[in-house]
Amino acid sequence: MPKRLPEDLNARIEAEIARHREGVGIVDLSKALAKVVSHRTLQRRLNDLIKKRRISAKGEGRARVYRALGGVEILPVGRQRIEAGRKAEELEAYVPVSPESQDVIDYIRRPIQQRQPVGYDRSFLESYRPNETHYLPPEICDHLHRIGRPPDGPRPAGTYARDILNRLLIDLSWASSRLEGNTYTRLDTQNLIEHGQAAEGKDRRETQMILNHKDAIELLVEQVEEIGFNSFTFLNLHALLSANLLADPGESGRLRHRIVEVSGTVFHSLGIPQQIEQYFRLILENADAIEDPFEQAFFIMVHIPYLQPFVDVNKRVSRLGANISLIKHNLCPLSFIDVPEKPYVEGTLGVYELKQVALLRDVFVWAYERSSQRYLAIKETVAEPDPVRLRYREVLIAVVGEIVRGRQPPSAAAARDVAKSLVPDEDLDRVVGLAMEDLAHLHEGNVSRYRLRLSEYRAWQAMQRNVTA
Repeated sequence: MPKRLPEDLNARIEAEIARHREGVGIVDLSKALAKVVSHRTLQRRLNDLIKKRRISAKGEGRARVYRALGGVEILPVGRQRIEAGRKAEELEAYVPVSPESQDVIDYIRRPIQQRQPVGYDRSFLESYRPNETHYLPPEICDHLHRIGRPPDGPRPAGTYARDILNRLLIDLSWASSRLEGNTYTRLDTQNLIEHGQAAEGKDRRETQMILNHKDAIELLVEQVEEIGFNSFTFLNLHALLSANLLADPGESGRLRHRIVEVSGTVFHSLGIPQQIEQYFRLILENADAIEDPFEQAFFIMVHIPYLQPFVDVNKRVSRLGANISLIKHNLCPLSFIDVPEKPYVEGTLGVYELKQVALLRDVFVWAYERSSQRYLAIKETVAEPDPVRLRYREVLIAVVGEIVRGRQPPSAAAARDVAKSLVPDEDLDRVVGLAMEDLAHLHEGNVSRYRLRLSEYRAWQAMQRNVTA
């Protein structure tokens, strides 16, 4: 009977390669893995991993050397993944990591009493030189560009995100909230966003957190030309993400003026308001100067939580802020779908306590590979956006908003009256028809897309009920 191969063989091969920073030849690989795979099968698996861009190879014959790329084989849902650098039998929900990251894990998993208390180190930020310092090596950036570039070629900023907006709203709202301990399922999140139905038995804060994510994502996608790495964007991101969640509502959308404690760590954040503002602005200046969109995204994921510029919701701001450069460059967004909480938390702690980005980088790369695979598959099933709807997107927002705020009936006559001064005659009938579709599908879960307040929508809805009663 042929020898049965381990189900996690590819992960073991990658883990062994990752142990050799300068690369490793097939002879040494074959010796290390002799108990689990034959030389011939190992050759086939190596070729397969190269095709999947999990590893790279240089040289020919016996001089051929294999190196890790920081990638990961996506296993079927429900299967546990093998943490690279650990023994194969130690199964847990993790992502493959480099030896450098393993050092971070080993330190962070020590009892908190055995870890050295540290404070905010301004030199960590001040030593960063945009386009000279690189948290993401060039080969990783090249890899991410290959998998994140839309298959239909260059298009206007935000096109990719708009094409998959409905899925992105659900995925990113759910996944980012889940990393904060939110217990909403993806189906619960979908019902809330698409139909305005809050899940039964859930804490109101969990519902609010999901809705806040939706509003913030819509800001990034719908106002792609206005957003950027500036105070206005990040303060408004915080305001949307923290709405109705802070003990003091006056701290929403404002930099903090008091000391905050970060639980589960020996890291102590900066406490001087003037310095918080100074380094917050330096973070945004550096990010804006970075040329590569993936380096920009990861830089924000590192430095916003490290500074803790807000009293709370800092990691949520960093996750959505990381998407700014991707959306503006029309790359696949980063949804954090299926990202295990443990490596994300430990990667963040590695930045806090050691100023080491390696583990968080491994999580970032894995998360982006997962997102790009998901949205490439989704995009192939999504119909091309209606060119008239795309051209008159702002007009449709204005028409729907005017009718709702004016508590007018959802009639073609009312829509035409608003649109006629905004649209050429040849497109007027089509725009009126689209406006009627939008009014018919308007509900509490999507009113912010039309820049409406919930109170305005409810007043309009009550007016319609009174008319038909």
